[in-house]
Amino acid sequence: MNKLSVKGLKWLKGFHLIAVACWVGGAVSLLSLYFLKDSVSDGNVLYGMNQSIHHVDMSIVVVPGAIGSLLTGLVYSLFSNWGFFRHNWLTFKWIVTSIAIVFGTFFLGPWETAMMDISGKIGLASLQNPDYLYNQQMNLIFGTLQVMVLIITIFVSIFKPWKSSK
Repeated sequence: MNKLSVKGLKWLKGFHLIAVACWVGGAVSLLSLYFLKDSVSDGNVLYGMNQSIHHVDMSIVVVPGAIGSLLTGLVYSLFSNWGFFRHNWLTFKWIVTSIAIVFGTFFLGPWETAMMDISGKIGLASLQNPDYLYNQQMNLIFGTLQVMVLIITIFVSIFKPWKSSK
């Protein structure tokens, strides 16, 4: 299979880093917004915050960053000497990326959507609604955990620990 040139790899690395920055930076931003909800005194503001969180996550930063990370990683594996599973640290990155995207799709995203929907219907009363509070707590706990694992993965990529699997 054809390999990318040195210049092509540099471009790819740049796009990969931008995607990772969007994914992780966006996720940190979303978590930060949860702490602003304590001072909310208007149901429309709460709904607006949840709607903003949802759109930044799904449409603008986090999901595009995650997909961009996955796709640029795929191009790296196909068109460079890195491969998919040539090194244990790469295998780790593939596992973490895949699990993070699946977990975000089936858990974090739906919890976030539920919070937006509930706050859109009942406004400020959401802050006493058990379903809203459950979704918010799950998103905060597991969103924080996911961000921490993604940050660890960045450092795994930098330090490239573990010997080659081949």
